[in-house]
Amino acid sequence: MRRSASLLPALAASALLLTACEPPPHTQVDDPGKDGVRITSLTLPSASPSPTRTTSVSADSLPVDSGVIAAYEVTNKGTKTLTYSVVFTFMSGDGGAMTNQTATVRDVGPGKTVRGTVRAGELPPAAPRVTGAKVLEVTKVPAGEAPAAPGTCPASGIRVSADKGDAAMGLRVVGLHLDNCGTRDYTVDGYPLLELLDDDLNPVHGIQILDGSGDITTGAGPDVQPRPVLLKPGESATAGLVWRNTTEAGTAMNVPHVRVRAKAGADPVTVTPHLDLGTTGQLGVRPWERAERAERQGLSFGSGWIRSAW
Repeated sequence: MRRSASLLPALAASALLLTACEPPPHTQVDDPGKDGVRITSLTLPSASPSPTRTTSVSADSLPVDSGVIAAYEVTNKGTKTLTYSVVFTFMSGDGGAMTNQTATVRDVGPGKTVRGTVRAGELPPAAPRVTGAKVLEVTKVPAGEAPAAPGTCPASGIRVSADKGDAAMGLRVVGLHLDNCGTRDYTVDGYPLLELLDDDLNPVHGIQILDGSGDITTGAGPDVQPRPVLLKPGESATAGLVWRNTTEAGTAMNVPHVRVRAKAGADPVTVTPHLDLGTTGQLGVRPWERAERAERQGLSFGSGWIRSAW
C-alpha cells in the first residue's frame, strides 16, 4: 500500500503533463466556400484571460501569434490546370474581420483537390478572440501563366509581376515589373502587350488600350517616349497601367485579369489587377523603362506613386 501511495504524485504529474501537451481543439466548419475553395476546420487555442490594460510598451503588449489555423481544400472543377490565389478572413465572435491572409495554391489539375492550412498569424494581445474564418476572395489563372513564386526564376529567365497599385481621386495605377533573373541580356522596346480577360479567362472587348497615360491624367507630366531598354542579369524595368474608375451613363466595366507579354513572342503571364474601369472604357499603358530611371523621375509605380505624381 505504501508503494502504491508513493506513485500517486508521479501519476498526477504525468496526467497534468499529458493534458498540457494536448493539441488545441479542431472545430469543424460547414462552409459552402467560393469558386471551389472552402474551409474545412479551424484550430482554435483555448481562451485565455484578457491582458490588463497598460500605457507602457513592453514585450507583453507586442503582437503575438494567435495560434489560429484554418484547414482548407481547393477543388478545380474546370478543364485546365490552374493556380489559385485565395484571401482568407479570420473573424471574431461578432463577425468582425480580425485579419486577412493570402495563400497561393499552385498547379491544381482538372478534377483534383489540394488541401492545405493557413495561419491567422500575429494579433495584438488585446484583440478579440478569433472564432471563425471564411473565404473572402478567389482568383485563378492558368498554371503555366501564373507569376513566378517569390525567389524563383522561370525557365525564360524573365519574371513578370504586378504590384498592389495605388488609388486617389478616382485615378488608379498598377505597376508592371520585369526582372531579368536569368543569365543573358534581355531587351524590351516600347509597351507591354496586353490582353484583357474576364473571370472565366475569356477576352474582354470594348475597352480602348491607349499608348501612354496623357489622355487619362496629366498629373504624371508628359508621356515618356518608348525606347529600347537593355536589361543585364539582375536588372529590372517597370511599366504602368493607368485608368479612372469614373462612372457616368452606361454600364461599368470590370476586368479582373490581364495577360501580359513583355514583348512579342515572350511567354505570357496573367496578373490580377482587378481593373474597375467605370464607364470610361479606357486603359492607359506606360512603356517599359529601367526601374532606376522611373524612380528618378518620380514615376515608380505602385504604392505612393499617385501622391508623388500629384
